[in-house]
Amino acid sequence: MRRTDEEQEQHRLIRRYVTPGRRYLKLGGALLGMSERDRDTFLRKLGRAAGEISPRELGALLDRGWRECTAAAWLIAVGGRTEFRERLGGLLLASQGPFVGQAYCVSLASFGTSADADILKAYLDRYLPRPDLHYDQTAALGALLRLDAKLGADHAARFLTPGGLWQQWVDGPPSKDREAPDAYRAFIGRLCACVDVAAKHCPDRLT
Repeated sequence: MRRTDEEQEQHRLIRRYVTPGRRYLKLGGALLGMSERDRDTFLRKLGRAAGEISPRELGALLDRGWRECTAAAWLIAVGGRTEFRERLGGLLLASQGPFVGQAYCVSLASFGTSADADILKAYLDRYLPRPDLHYDQTAALGALLRLDAKLGADHAARFLTPGGLWQQWVDGPPSKDREAPDAYRAFIGRLCACVDVAAKHCPDRLT
C-alpha cells in the first residue's frame, strides 16, 4: 500500500510542477522563441511554483528522468536554492541522461559563485577530451564564460587557448557546431535573464 501512495505522490508532483503547459519542454531555448507576453506569463507561473515546491519535493524530482530533472533544475535556479549545488553538479558530471545538462548549467550560472565555476571546469576537463561525445560542452562553456564576466575571473581562459581543449573538441570527429564561444555565453545569459524575471515572482526567494 505504501508503494502505491509513493507512486501517487510522484504523479502529483509531476502534474503540479513538470507537465503544466508542457513546462519541461519550454525550459530552455523555446523560452526565447515565445512572444514577450507568453514568456512573461510562463515565467510568472514558474516563479510562483519555485516558491511553493519544498526541498523534499525537489529532491524527489531529481531522482527521476530528464523531464522531472529539467523542471527541478529551473525551479532550483529561480528559488535560489544553492543547497542543491552539489547535487546538480554531480548529475551534470555523471551525464547519465539526455536533454537536461543545459538546465544544470543554467542553474549553476544563476548561482553565480566560484564554487559553481569549479563544477563547470570539472565538467569541461572531463568531457572536452572526448570529441566523440557531444553532450553539454557548449552549455558548460557558455555558463563558465558568463560566470567569468560576473566574477571578473578568467576560469575559461585555459580551455580557449589556441590548440587547447575547446579547439580539440570542436575539431575532433564528428563535425560539430562552430559558433564562437561568446555566442554560447550570450545564450546562457539570456536564459539566466529569464531566471531573474521568474525570481521576481518567487515568494521568499532564498538569495
